[in-house]
Amino acid sequence: MLIILTVSTVLLTLFTLALALGVFVLARQIGVLHERLAPIGVQSVLSGLQAGQALPQVTARTLADAPVAIGGASAAGRAMMLMFVSADCPVCKRALPSARTVAQANGLDLVLIGEGDVAALSAMARQTPLEGVPLLVSMELLLLMQIGRLPTLVVLDPRGVITARDVAGSRREIEALVATLPQARPALKEEVSHVAV
Repeated sequence: MLIILTVSTVLLTLFTLALALGVFVLARQIGVLHERLAPIGVQSVLSGLQAGQALPQVTARTLADAPVAIGGASAAGRAMMLMFVSADCPVCKRALPSARTVAQANGLDLVLIGEGDVAALSAMARQTPLEGVPLLVSMELLLLMQIGRLPTLVVLDPRGVITARDVAGSRREIEALVATLPQARPALKEEVSHVAV
């Protein structure tokens, strides 16, 4: 009887230790997931170019090292949305489809600006469906904008003036940034003035 009691006590002790270890591992994993999936919210922007300032023309490079001009007045007369991303940013990957949808719905050119190692960005481009959205690299643009958190979106009007700049991880936040663009088109202004006469 004493042997059975001793064996059961040892097994119960081992089971309790295993359970405590399991709880510790799960608590740590929940903390990591909470950090990754936590909503970003509105973050203050402390440095770099701000809304109302013009983004000077900067030459960025594609992952294949082809030059692309960013900033300044748009030759096509279209507004642009720059989305600063990183290969190890899970929020960036979640926000990309929303940014693409909002850009298409509002007639904006969406451009991704990668931060970090080019090899990691190339791997991200292969794994993530970009669907024609260019992924560029530009240290000069990163220094001009002073990006602190990702994904940061910068909305440019057709003149290259920044209308909004903020961290945005959800569709609602992206739409709020795009809403800063002037919505009136020249054709609509002409119609209004014609009706008023």
